[in-house]
Amino acid sequence: MQLIDTHAHIYLEEFNADIEEIFAFAEEKNVTHTYMPNIDHTTIDSMLALEERYPERCTAMMGLHPCSVKKDFEKQLYEVEAWLGRREFVAIGEVGTDLHWDKSFWEQQREALKIQAGLAKKYDIPLIIHCRESIDETIAILTEEKEDTLRGIFHCFSGDERQARQIIALGFKLGLGGVTTFKNGGMDKIVPSLDLKDVVLETDSPYLSPVPHRGKRNQPGYLHLVAERVGDLKGVDVEAVASTTTANAEQLFKTNKKL
Repeated sequence: MQLIDTHAHIYLEEFNADIEEIFAFAEEKNVTHTYMPNIDHTTIDSMLALEERYPERCTAMMGLHPCSVKKDFEKQLYEVEAWLGRREFVAIGEVGTDLHWDKSFWEQQREALKIQAGLAKKYDIPLIIHCRESIDETIAILTEEKEDTLRGIFHCFSGDERQARQIIALGFKLGLGGVTTFKNGGMDKIVPSLDLKDVVLETDSPYLSPVPHRGKRNQPGYLHLVAERVGDLKGVDVEAVASTTTANAEQLFKTNKKL
């Protein structure tokens, strides 16, 4: 069985002391590769250093997180675009919108998302979407930006069936993570209706640990708990979940890296 963690911030300081053990545990739990979304200019160096140190274990993306979009967002996007011109990246991410913490830069978030959607189309790579408390607004923006090449993942999906259908129609996958295992997460009503061909798995480490580790630091090795929960909700074995979601991830992140 092979699992791919499509979204984990394992370059953050929470993992500095035990990254070797993190990768060893992931391997033990059949997680063979981890994709790392960038946050902003402060995380690029640590992310790329980890990729250079463990190229067979993790792969970097490039983008500007919506919570880092402030008045100077254009300056940060110039750096994103400069990096995209220097080397290949497998995706633009993590990008999107967020109305949970700070609504004062909403227009800047919208503009940053549109610009980065344009970069995804320019470089023909996926777009990794964050949309906390802004899923409908984000769907609307991406509907305006839609072209045949635009594709990606709505990471940490926790919406309803209507939103799931809209996202799938846009050509995006649904990223299922720890919320899928939460008793009151609501995903027990959504996952049974999903086709596994529209799903990828993620941890969002170090955040959103699945049950029974909720409230503790998340890590890629816990991905098997998400896969098992999806299998339970779908009425299929975990091997079927792993096989399909891994194939989805490999197809989406078209890369020459050996996984």
